[in-house]
Amino acid sequence: MKVRGVGISVTIFVEFEIESGDNGLPTKSFIRNAAMESTQLKLIGQASDGCQDAWSRLISLYEPLVYGWLRRHDVTHHDAEELTQDVLSVVVRELPKFSHSGNPGAFRCWLRQITANRARGFWRAGKLRPKATGETLFVEILQQLEDDHSEISRRWDRDHDQYLLRQALEKVKTQFEPGTILAFERFLFAGIPAPQVANELGLSVGAVYTAKSRVLRKLRKEVEGLVDDSFFD
Repeated sequence: MKVRGVGISVTIFVEFEIESGDNGLPTKSFIRNAAMESTQLKLIGQASDGCQDAWSRLISLYEPLVYGWLRRHDVTHHDAEELTQDVLSVVVRELPKFSHSGNPGAFRCWLRQITANRARGFWRAGKLRPKATGETLFVEILQQLEDDHSEISRRWDRDHDQYLLRQALEKVKTQFEPGTILAFERFLFAGIPAPQVANELGLSVGAVYTAKSRVLRKLRKEVEGLVDDSFFD
């Protein structure tokens, strides 16, 4: 399988060992439940089952997210590329063992922990030297990244959720009028108050809220279970 993006082109060979149950049928390490119905959750499940196309799409989806986070924390381009590749290699190796709890953000948290762990491993091996942050501060950032309740972790979660929503929006935006998409982006992503968005676009405030509701209803089918439910309130 080719992993491409952010200047990376590396071949990863994936081997899957599937245990057989008493009935001779393969058992699944990836647990599905009623919550796992969104497009992206299905993609994770398909990748876990060994689908090469799903693997390629999953890597392409998450590679820019990991790389971007590292670059925002002063990791050099070269180091960020290598570390991103390492993180994704761990995802490839460990995903068949990953059990989704059914709680929103379970995969997001798992990926965050892998990123923090592999970044610390690179730093200890002398393969990672943040150019501006400083080593002591960077180690503190990694410690916070592993803490589910830290501001750094909450920021990772927000960045992850908005990133997935933006990716999903690219898939569905042709199903809406351009004005609806613009109102949605200005209101939800830019955080501009509904009255101001309405004034900018010549819409009623109600139309802005309607745009948000209609687009989110479509996006829910794409990313539900991977992002916080608060995005759909």
